[in-house]
Amino acid sequence: MDCKVFGKGLRIRDGASCNGGGGGGGLAYSAVAISCMAVCLSSCSLSSSTSYLAPYNLSHHENLATRVCFSCDYVDHGRTNQSRRFALKASIVQPLNAVSLHADTVVHTPAAEHVEIPAKEGYIPFFDSDTEESALSIIVIGASGDLARKKIFPALFALFYEDRLPENFTIIGYARTIMTTEQLRNMISTTLTCRIDMRENCDEKMDQFLKRCFYHSGQYSSEEHFFELDRKLKEKEAGRQSNRLFYLAIPPNMFVDVVRCARRRASSEDGWTRVIVEKPFGRDLESSRELEIDHHLGEELVENLLVLRFSNLVFGPLWSRNYIRNVQFIFSEDSGTEGRGRYFDNYGIIRDIMQNHLLQILALFAMETPVSLDAEDIRNEKVKVLRSMKPVKLEDVVVGQYKGCCEGDTSYPGYTDDPSVSDGSLTPTFTAATLFVNNARWDGVPFLMIAGKALQSKRAEIRVQFKHVPGNLYNKKFGTDLGQATNELVIRVQPDEAIYLKINNKVPGLGMRLDRSDLNLLFKARYPRESPDAYERLVLDAIEGERRSFIRSDELDAAWEIFTPLLKEVEKKKIAPELYTYGSSGPVGVHYLAAKHNVRYEDYC
Repeated sequence: MDCKVFGKGLRIRDGASCNGGGGGGGLAYSAVAISCMAVCLSSCSLSSSTSYLAPYNLSHHENLATRVCFSCDYVDHGRTNQSRRFALKASIVQPLNAVSLHADTVVHTPAAEHVEIPAKEGYIPFFDSDTEESALSIIVIGASGDLARKKIFPALFALFYEDRLPENFTIIGYARTIMTTEQLRNMISTTLTCRIDMRENCDEKMDQFLKRCFYHSGQYSSEEHFFELDRKLKEKEAGRQSNRLFYLAIPPNMFVDVVRCARRRASSEDGWTRVIVEKPFGRDLESSRELEIDHHLGEELVENLLVLRFSNLVFGPLWSRNYIRNVQFIFSEDSGTEGRGRYFDNYGIIRDIMQNHLLQILALFAMETPVSLDAEDIRNEKVKVLRSMKPVKLEDVVVGQYKGCCEGDTSYPGYTDDPSVSDGSLTPTFTAATLFVNNARWDGVPFLMIAGKALQSKRAEIRVQFKHVPGNLYNKKFGTDLGQATNELVIRVQPDEAIYLKINNKVPGLGMRLDRSDLNLLFKARYPRESPDAYERLVLDAIEGERRSFIRSDELDAAWEIFTPLLKEVEKKKIAPELYTYGSSGPVGVHYLAAKHNVRYEDYC
């Protein structure tokens, strides 16, 4: 593909290929963070030549997935005859960028040409089209795949179940698989559950939802098939103003083809069109810039972290190098890449988890107090943190790869035992890296990131270890292990969402015996109602134009600048990963790395 980047925009030339890729399945999803990108494109007329809509980035993971959500917002009247210029609008995790998608001429738009009228705080100022006379069409591209069946359709049903979808909505599954609408309904009905509150009208709501679901078969690179899809959408929209949301549950190599075809033949003519695509997008800084990408963080952790920091006075004075000894960001999965090795082998754990999700969480953790909760104010502070960080050094990194093992009659395959993974692959399935934020608040504080697959537990959490009490009168009671006396704040996303603080207390009774206890907020005990799935939050944010959970492209650039030199060095030097047993706590080297930076690391993974 011949692409040219100018400023913060992308241009895809008319000669870009439209080759199809794999099927709707094959996407790896893991169990932690949702990273999504939303691009909002508003149109304004240009001179001749054809413009194309470029895709955005999204990341997929199971419970806390990482998706990239292209919210491509535009109104396109007479889309086949006129070329358009698109202003890229993003949110709390996204900026306003100009995207030119022409065949020949790169157009630089002066800042004065772009005037944005503020809308409701936290929302992308799209067109005010969400009226009773409008219709929402949700098109799931790759509808026959596992991701759509197991995650996207259940998330859409949960939103319908909670009355979060508009009255006039239609869901159309699109894939290359030949099937009927009835077959699609039968397929997805096996994954739909009324998990929230277990209400009595579950079956009735499920039947109502399935009646809104339809199927259309077609190729991903065929404009003719997308034109047929457009005709079907218009039938369902019945003359109402149309808003269309495309969810691309397909491999990354097919994004451009689908979005181009949707842009030319199936975009809304009188409302908005937005696109969500699954991550990862790009392998390094250069490739990620080929298309503007913003990420969505869809789990409660993000919002809880902001509330914890900025609405509790007790944590304000403690949140700095004066009291914090180190911070650990841990993401572990208890499963390997079985059946998804081809996808993972092309990216590895650093690109899949660390560079996007964990680094974004670090930025939220370490940022200064924003001027307001407005999207741009929060993003500005996060970018400052990332720009204060130097690229990761190889000597501060441990990479590992899991090997097979047997436990009784059960055998667990190693990473390279996967037939879709090349023999002798050096792709890391585990990485631990120490990063530093070089500013006045965090100077000298090590931030230890740990991410891995096929570990002993499924876990996602932040662990904040505080410094020892100076001149502690009770040091003798703890013996030689002063780490036992260290206070620790843990923000856990999974397996059971919780926030707890480890403190020292006296054991009741005669004599002086100290113990370490937890002040614990266990969310499922305090709030029995089940939390929404990350995919539900993602889709709802995209529909409503909510910007607060999105990360803009300059933050992504800053994140890639931190990891790209490391990735290139590891691949150039062919660094062999340290092997660790499937179901273990990971490579031994992580303990040496932690000790090097005076980090108390336990086998949490």
